[in-house]
Amino acid sequence: MEDHDILARVEALETRCPKLGHQVPFAYCRKESGALPCSRALVCWSPRFPVALVLRKYLGDEAYEAAFAAPPKSRIQSLMEAIEAAKERCSEAPSGP
Repeated sequence: MEDHDILARVEALETRCPKLGHQVPFAYCRKESGALPCSRALVCWSPRFPVALVLRKYLGDEAYEAAFAAPPKSRIQSLMEAIEAAKERCSEAPSGP
């Protein structure tokens, strides 16, 4: 089995996301932070498959370390960042017809 076949198979797997509160595919977690995976991906997916090996192979060592070397953000910090991003999107959106 080739690398892209393996990645396609694991991207279709789903698990419950503790941040969002519902089922999400691994494909979402792999890109949750833009080019980097969710900081909780290792914790959430390690019972299902060797997620660290898959992500390290897909990302490369440097990006893998960037994604998982820093401690994860607190829930409050994540919420504050989401609120700020929403405010920016609202201020950029055209108003009314």
